Amino acid sequence: MTTELESVADFRERARIWLRDNMPTAPSTELKPDSDEAWQRARQLQRILFDGGFAGICYPAEYGGRGLTPAHQRAFNKESAGYEMPLLLNVPTLSICAATLAELGTDEQKRAHLPAVLKGDEVLVQFLSEPNGGSDLAGLTTRAERDGERWILNGSKIWSSGAYAADYGLCLARTNWDVPKHRGLTLFIVPVHAPGVTVQRIKQVTGSTEFCQEFFDDVALPADAVLGEVDAGWEAASRLLNHERAALGGTSPYISGHTVHMGAETISLVQVAKATGQWEDSRVREDIGEARAMRVVRDQLIAHVTKSIMSGALPPAAGSITRLFSAETEWMQTDMRVRIAGSVAATQAPGDPVNSEKIGLDYLFRNAWSLAGGSTEMARNIISERVLGMPREYAADRDVPFNQVKRGR
Repeated sequence: MTTELESVADFRERARIWLRDNMPTAPSTELKPDSDEAWQRARQLQRILFDGGFAGICYPAEYGGRGLTPAHQRAFNKESAGYEMPLLLNVPTLSICAATLAELGTDEQKRAHLPAVLKGDEVLVQFLSEPNGGSDLAGLTTRAERDGERWILNGSKIWSSGAYAADYGLCLARTNWDVPKHRGLTLFIVPVHAPGVTVQRIKQVTGSTEFCQEFFDDVALPADAVLGEVDAGWEAASRLLNHERAALGGTSPYISGHTVHMGAETISLVQVAKATGQWEDSRVREDIGEARAMRVVRDQLIAHVTKSIMSGALPPAAGSITRLFSAETEWMQTDMRVRIAGSVAATQAPGDPVNSEKIGLDYLFRNAWSLAGGSTEMARNIISERVLGMPREYAADRDVPFNQVKRGR
């Protein structure tokens, strides 16, 4: 017996009514995203969505989701605009980590974690990058060694967004040093508060402490902490990275409510132009028009790539196309706001009509969009090699056992 899916139109109408009756409107002043209050509020909002039947719209019903389609999620995104939503949980918890777990996890792992995530009871993060690793993720040296039926984890990870507020991290570690670097990795589900795990927050130039570094000192993990297969961690990480590119490129359906692609244009260029008395300036209007055109193209590109990936016309790696274009779009929006605001972007006064502090901080954070979800250079490599089929670039350590690869100390 099969159950017929609710039509997108009926679902959207039901969501519109439910949102109106149950969700608060978006506040004029947002909580600092790296504050405990913001994370607590996100968990509360996620629980409201779950209790109302609107959490995990594209997640399987047997694990707490709704089992619906990306079209249903897009409809909900449009209706949820203007309401307060748990956006902090979209990246990396829902759209990256939980999506990977749903794809690779055992039935027991999915039942243990996915309902908790969709209720807002668990926050998941990524433990991937390392202090000495740069962009060579497969060259990592955090290690997990067998000890009877368990694993002992040692090493360090860095640039983990929101790890201080998380419950579990998906950690890529080396489990075999006698094979080439891509073949000796394993992905683990690591409790953030387990004995031996230390999380330190990193203060950025913007003042935010969102990023963290983690230290693992003889952390004991059970055998069922392995996500996927032992020594097949690169395949698992590749799935995770596909989800990451989709999330940052705006194509992921595994989210809660409306989202933005890369950075948010919370301060419109029109608002800045009017507040600074430049609305009638033809040059400024041309800048605003150019930025608007870029956003329109970005949204259409996201729709096209999403549809093509879902139909199989493009491989999942095509998410790098939208990830790259979204970064370039955000650079333009940030640069345009500073160009129009001028010296106002570096000052702030009571009653500031353009929120100059936000403009200035966004500009300081500008280059982050070159790195989030993998650098833009990596995105171009992925597009050329995995989408366009061009030859892979040379790598001196390809097919060399990792314990024979020369590396700095």
